[in-house]
Amino acid sequence: MKAQQLVASGIGIAAAIILALPAMAQGSRPHPQITITNQRAVPLSNFAIATPGDQPRLVAKLAKPLAPGKSIALKLNKPQGCAYTVQAKFEDEAESDADMDLCKDRVIRLTE
Repeated sequence: MKAQQLVASGIGIAAAIILALPAMAQGSRPHPQITITNQRAVPLSNFAIATPGDQPRLVAKLAKPLAPGKSIALKLNKPQGCAYTVQAKFEDEAESDADMDLCKDRVIRLTE
């Protein structure tokens, strides 16, 4: 009886691992688009997402200024991995740059 229980529990564990693999694979790749929300009182004039490192590759860029309170979805161009550098510049000359995990963060809210 113990052998049957071990086999049954072993199958359950294997099934759980197999079911978890697609979820783990999805975690290593960002969503194909990221939503940017400007929660500041001034327009966002420039926004870019690039790969980190010595030779960064631009994967998304804001085409035109984003008004206060507005959102836009930016399509990522050939994303690879999860780590990205995000740079933002506002019309009042305020700037921000940050390293982000875009596999976890699909919405970027820019605040005061």
